[in-house]
Order: sequence, then structure tokens, then C-alpha cells
Amino acid sequence: MFYDHQQIEKKWQKYWEENQTYKTSNNTDKPKFYVLDMFPYPSGAGLHVGHPLGYIASDIYARYKRHQGFNVLHPVGYDSFGLPAEQYAIQTGQHPAITTEENINRYEEQLKKIGFSFDWSREVRTSDASYYKWTQWIFIELYHSWYNKNTDKAEPIQTLIQHFEEKGTEGLNANQNDELNFTAEEWKDSSDLDKEDILLNYRLAYRAETTVNWCPALGTVLANDEVKDGKSERGGFPVFQKKMMQWSMRISAYSERLLQGLNTLDWPQPLKDAQEYWIGKSQGAQVKFQIEGHDEIVEVFTTRPDTIFGATFMVLAPENPLVEAITTEAQKVEVDTYIEETSKKTERDRMADVKNVSGAFTGSYAVNPFSGEKMPIYISDYVLMGYGTGAVMAVPAHDERDHRFAKKFNLTIKKVVDTDEDVQEKSFDSKDSVCVNSDFLNGLNYNDAKSKIITEIENKGIGHGTTNYRQRDAIFSRQRYWGEPVPIYYREGMPYTLPVSALPLELPEVEKYLPTEDGDPPLGNAKEFAWDEANQKVVSTDLIDDKTIFPLELSTMPGWAGSSWYFLRYMDPNDQEVFVKKELADYWGQVDLYIGGSEHATGHLLYSRFWNMFLKDRGYINQDEPFQKLINQGMILGMSAFVYRIDGTNQYVSKSLAGNYQTQKIHVDVSLLKGTSDELDTEAFKAWRPDYTDAEFILEDGKYITDREVEKMSKSKYNVVNPDDICEEYGADGLRLYEMFLGPLEQSKPWNTQGLSGVYGFLKKFWNLYFNGDTFEVSDEEPTKAEYKVLHTLIKKVVYDIENFSFNTSVSSFMIAVNELQKIKCNKRNILEPLAVIISPYAPHICEELWSLLGHKESVEFEKFPVLNEEYLVEDEIEYPVSVNGKMKFKISLSAQLSAKEVEDLVISDERMQPFLEGKTPKKIIVVHHRIVNIVI
Repeated sequence: MFYDHQQIEKKWQKYWEENQTYKTSNNTDKPKFYVLDMFPYPSGAGLHVGHPLGYIASDIYARYKRHQGFNVLHPVGYDSFGLPAEQYAIQTGQHPAITTEENINRYEEQLKKIGFSFDWSREVRTSDASYYKWTQWIFIELYHSWYNKNTDKAEPIQTLIQHFEEKGTEGLNANQNDELNFTAEEWKDSSDLDKEDILLNYRLAYRAETTVNWCPALGTVLANDEVKDGKSERGGFPVFQKKMMQWSMRISAYSERLLQGLNTLDWPQPLKDAQEYWIGKSQGAQVKFQIEGHDEIVEVFTTRPDTIFGATFMVLAPENPLVEAITTEAQKVEVDTYIEETSKKTERDRMADVKNVSGAFTGSYAVNPFSGEKMPIYISDYVLMGYGTGAVMAVPAHDERDHRFAKKFNLTIKKVVDTDEDVQEKSFDSKDSVCVNSDFLNGLNYNDAKSKIITEIENKGIGHGTTNYRQRDAIFSRQRYWGEPVPIYYREGMPYTLPVSALPLELPEVEKYLPTEDGDPPLGNAKEFAWDEANQKVVSTDLIDDKTIFPLELSTMPGWAGSSWYFLRYMDPNDQEVFVKKELADYWGQVDLYIGGSEHATGHLLYSRFWNMFLKDRGYINQDEPFQKLINQGMILGMSAFVYRIDGTNQYVSKSLAGNYQTQKIHVDVSLLKGTSDELDTEAFKAWRPDYTDAEFILEDGKYITDREVEKMSKSKYNVVNPDDICEEYGADGLRLYEMFLGPLEQSKPWNTQGLSGVYGFLKKFWNLYFNGDTFEVSDEEPTKAEYKVLHTLIKKVVYDIENFSFNTSVSSFMIAVNELQKIKCNKRNILEPLAVIISPYAPHICEELWSLLGHKESVEFEKFPVLNEEYLVEDEIEYPVSVNGKMKFKISLSAQLSAKEVEDLVISDERMQPFLEGKTPKKIIVVHHRIVNIVI
């Protein structure tokens, strides 16, 4: 019977939509299971075949869990704010909302073609005001919260105010920007403005001067992961370090909890390691050094206070505020030039560049508080303002980077940890030795010396033991248009939140999407974007009088804001009263399975955990962590095609002849190849671009054969394969099976369209098991033991594979089972019905059609998954190969119930054995039970 995949797939996609087959109920007695894909950003290019890989895997798992009787939440939505739509708006004037809507429609059309079992009724978009109302609400909650280290959680700001009113800062243990000290009386005597200023020091969302990655061409601040090699990832524009007043999120308050929480998660170890490194916990001491001739002091954090006697110079971050105060007139030009150069590097670049040594001398000296020696103070880009205090005491004998610096600038290298190595030539970084040249620390091991020096530091009143984290607070404002407006207005220069009743604060219309002439963000172009405090509404900017009508914040939120809580909104997507009802958050709990790319390790996955912990602290949800199990899918790589152009000509030479010429290798669109071959359609190539119109070709055997190479799939390499084309030719079920068949989910693997024919052939075989010629024919006859064995072997394998996410081996098992059933001409209902259920998570369209033809009125989706019966896998008979002196002579079928001794007796007495024995007794008989028999004569 002809397998018409196009007709079948259209029919069932229409059925699922009309019947809302995958709509998830919140009211059920079933156990829950929450399967989620990382939020897609809807780009203008649409999907290529690499994008659905993770979605197909999560969809198989979601369908499998439905078969197991779970109430499955498997939603979809769009992370729809983003720079690409804004850049397009700047170039064309088209509003980003229009571009985004067009892109989403394209994505949705493509996703529906592949047959995903998403609950489309729960779709969310971060750029919808009904969604970002709640992103703004969470921001307001963060603003009105502080982190109490005593209770180890976030609390309402009111409890902090109460503490100030009763005790001032006495006994306060809070996460803060600066350590403040005042009494209850001083707090009460402060003006309202001063009180607000003090509270900003503690709020979880706060405004402060921060060093940021500023991209003038894009007119915005960029996150570290949006910058590569000193340029913006989007557009390749130069990026500079710049100090700006910015909104920040106090994620640093959660560093220890974020670190400890990793122990409870079933995540890939490399991803956990990335977060652990990013958080960067280290234990040591905070120490103050006097600066000769200055009132200022340099405070450093060091993990090796035991080496303080070997500290011979100091290095400050170029952006450290102390630099300006302590730089001498003679050194000012050199220092200013160096600071300018450093501003062109991102922090990430500075951390990664471990080989190049550079710096500038400030002209000032610190004094070592223990040795009393003068220590020249330098600046260098290897010291970061955001880590520790923005200053390091350099111990070149025992730190590789300090050693390189000392050698370059000819500075003193003093050994303080015992070693036979020459520390003048190479640093000795070990903790497995004892202190030398260190006065009262001499002879002590690392732990004892560290403990003793910290006590001495505290006795001298110049510091204390402490724990430090590399992780900085997250910058939360972007100077761009297409993002969530920050619900803040300014009175007397102080930020205040809008009332919740005023949310959402919607994005205003602007004439242009670039910064204003005064350098304000694009929202500065809005005519209706001021806050009327008296009437509590947004009004014209012309009315700002700083008495009752005030300016609103002109920055927008970063790209990660909306994606930091979207998994919670899916639980209750249409609620107008709360971001999620507590009882629904309690029912759905954590995401049980989260699939997405590893590139989000230190961005989205860290911010989501932070917001989740905060919302738990404030009592809105109950779970500590958002994502219990996480899988990083690999990439599907493209098979690029190349032509060889002879230098200085418009002649193109075929692959095997290219070695005879001086050529240039040029990417060519894979759509210009003939079918699934490597042969170039030369006429199509000439029509592709104007500069190829007059192309001439040197052929081999009358054909132009392109070179092929596996690379990342991308538009720029012309190797993108559109899933729509694959669905058209091979069907969505073919695409789904093939993507899984390519290899293990976590690994990257190359795409090869030619390989689809094998999977498509399998689908046709599977389809024809249910037909006799063109007639649907399934027998109600009881299956044989052999038929049951094929089925239950498959059940056992598929259950194991799905639960271990080995989807590729399942597809192989389907092929084996169908081949075996075809060989024995099985058409029994009791085999073919469960077979359709087993294969349906992978190939839902064909299985729905077969299920319907089998006489069922309901979707196959909720049919119970077939249960394994091990009895069918027990062999009745074993075919033993019998070897004599290591050579196989014959095979004998014996009951599986026989013992090894009984097998031995029957083989020896078998007539086929007699010619070899010739009446002799064997020297040795080896029986590997249920496997082989070997006789040594």
C-alpha cells in the first residue's frame, strides 16, 4: 500500500489542533511530569534542521510519559525581545514588534509541521505586555527586598528599615555594596532622600556606577557572553570598558546557595563545573596596606595570606578609583595611556589572556605590614575590579602570573615557601611545603601558617579572614529600545518604583530606535513617557516639572530578564492576578526534564536559578531549584559544499582536477547541488549571483563535482538545510526518526540528506506490515511465541533507551523488529497494536493513522505503553555450536532447561560426535552454559 506521508501528516496535525489533543489540564489525579525546551529566540531565518534536535528528543520523552499515565506539561513560547529585531528596526524603520510577529509566525508554522506535542494554549512571548507585566513585578519585588545573611534569605525591605529604626546598623549582617555604620538616632534624623540612598546600598535590585561593556555602534551595554575578542557578537562592532550608572541584580548574595544547589541537580558535569568556576569561591584574608605619603590604603583579598612575607609589589586594576589618587605626575601619561588601552578589552578577554604581560607603574609605594619593605604599585589588566577588591599583593616566587610580571618589570622575587627550585627562574606554586624567610611562620605548613597569619592580621587590626566569590552582581540595564521597560521613575534624582497597579509599564512608540542626540537611550525619543505621581499614569514628557510629573527610567531590561522565570508562567499563563498561583506552582514544581544548549551555562541557567531562589525566599513558590534534570543536546553540523575558482579568472575547476591549478576555495549553496549528490547544477550556479553569470567550468567526466566539508550549520556557510523541504520529501516522521538516528543526543554529528532514504524505507516497511497489497489486513489470531519474543525484546530495549535518552539505538531496534516481523509475515493485532504505540513517540503521524485504521476512535497518545513480559524472552531451546579442538563441527539444539552436565552428556552421545571420538575419552569438555560446547581430544 502506498505510504502517503503528506496526506497523513496534514490530516493528523489538523486533528491535534482541532481536538487540542495536547492541552494540559491542571485538575487531575495523575502524577505530573514537566518537560521543557530552552526558550527559542525567533530569528528571521527560521529553523534549519539543526534546531529541532533537542525539541524532537524532549517531544519523544513527553509522549512516552503520557503513555505511562503522567499528566505532562510540555509548553512552548518565545524569548521575543532581542537585539536582532532592534537592529533590523534601525536599518529599515520597521517596528521590532512587527518583525518579531512575522518571525514567530514562521517558527510556529515550521514547528507545527514537525508534529510536536506542545500545549499551544500556554504559549508565552516575553515581548507581550501581559507577560512582561510580571517581569516588571518581579523587578519591583527584588527592589523592595534585601539579603539577610543571618536567616540566609531575601526578606522584605521593611524588615531592614525596622532594624535601622531599632538598632541602626548594629548587629546587621547583610549583603551590601559598602559597609555603613550609623545609629538608630542617626537613621531617624536622616532625610527621606538620604534614607532612600542608604537603602539602595542593600536592595537586591539597585543602581550604582559599574564598569560595563559599552558598544557605541549598537548604543548599548552588552553582557560578557555577547562580546567576542573585543567586538560585539552581533555585527562585530568594537566594545569598550566604560563606567556608567547602571541597574544591577545582587546575584552575589546567592553565590553560596547557587554553589551548594548544584549538588542536588542531575546536570552534565561540565555544565556544573562551568557554574562553579564562574561563581569562583575562594577562602583567604582581606588585608589593608598603607601607601607611603598618602592617607589612602590598598585593601586586597588573598587566598594565600601565608605568603605575605614574599609580597614584593602590588598590582591594581586599571579602573580602580585609587589609581587616579596615587599616580604621580611623572607617571600620569603612561598610566592614562594604559587605562585607555585596557578599556578596549572585555573582562572575559582579560581573564582569558594569561600569556601576555603588560602594566604601568603608578610611581607610588605600599608598605608590607609584616616585612616593612616598600612595594611598588603597578596597574595591569590581569587584575579585575569586580573580583575581590580590584587589587592584589603580588608574590612572584609563588604565583606564575606575578612571576611573569616581576621578570618583565625587573621586580624583587623572594622565596617564602621552601623548595629546591630556583624561584628566580620559575614560580613554585605548591601548598605542600613549609614557610621560609617568613619570621614567625617559618617551618609551618600551609594550613597552620594560614591560620596563624590570619590571627596576626586580625590582631594588628589590618584585616580579617574571609570567603570571596568571583561572581559579580549582574548588570540589569541595556541602553536599547526592544526590551522590557524598567518600572522606575526619578524624584530628586532618586529612583522609586511604580505602583503595581500601574503595570504593565508599556513600551512607548518612538520615531527612531537610536540613542538621542544627548546620548540618552532610545526611550529618550518617546513623547509619552513620564510619570504623573498624583494621577498615577504615564503622560507626555513635555509635562515633566519634577514636582508631580517625573522622568521614567530610559534603559530597558536585558535579554535574560524574561527567560529567568518563563518556566513558572507556563504553569498559569493567562492569570491576570498573579504571576503563578501558589497551588499550581506547588503541583508542577520543578521542570523534570530541561533540554537545551550548553552555551547558557553561565547566563540563563544561573539567572533562572537566582530568580527561582529569590521567589522561594519571598514565599511565592516552594522549590529551591527550577530544573532538576538537564541535558545539553549536541549540534547537527552542516555538510558544506565548495567550488574551486582558478585565481584571477571566472573559471571553476572540478574537485579532483583542482590540484593542477592555483585556486580559491569558495562556499556554494548546498541547494545548488543535484539531488543528494555532490554534483553542481552549473546553470543554477550561474543564476545564483550576478558575479557567477559568466562562469566557465572545467569538468570531470562531464560533471562538476564539488568538495564537501563538515562545518557548523549557518547561513554564512550556505549549508543550511530547511526542515520544510525534508518534511515535504520524507515526512515529519522521517525527519524526527533521522535526527534521532544520527547518533547520541549529546554529541555533535554531521547532517547528510542521503541518509534519510534508509529511515524513509523503514517507515514504508512499517506501514506495509498492516497491509496485504492495498488492503488493510490485521488478524485477530493469537501470535506465536516467536512473534511475542520480537515484540517484548523491542519493549525492553525501547523502555531502557528512552529512560536513558539513547534515542538513536531505539530507532535501530525499530528497524530490526520490523524486519523480523516482515520475515515471519506477522500481521497479528496483538503484535501490531502495541507496536504502533511503541513507535508513536518517535513517529506520531504514521502511528496515529495506523491506530485509527485498527479501529480506535481516540488518539494513540494516551494509550498505555506496552508492559514487558520477560517470560517471552526466555529461550525454550538453545542452539549450541560444538567445537572439537577449537574448530566448529556441528550445531545441536537442546532444551534451555538442561544443566551444563546434561548438555555435556547429550553432546558426547550425539552420533555426529562419534567419528571425532573414535572410542576415546575426551581430555577436556568445556560447556559455556546457553552458549557453546568445546571438546578437546
